[in-house]
Amino acid sequence: MGETLFSTTYQPNPGSALDVLAFVLTPVDAFAAGPDERDAVAALLGAAKCEAVARWHSLHRAARCS
Repeated sequence: MGETLFSTTYQPNPGSALDVLAFVLTPVDAFAAGPDERDAVAALLGAAKCEAVARWHSLHRAARCS
């Protein structure tokens, strides 16, 4: 059985490298409703993508130590 590519009810797992990578690699245009929103969405997503990687790294490090 394959991975879910799209679902309106999908909840990404912050501890899953695959989920975090998929979010980080998703282009800004997938989240922006139009070109006029692109810059604002890019600014918000930049911070969100950094936070997603930081959370994954923290969870991964904690799992390795336990």
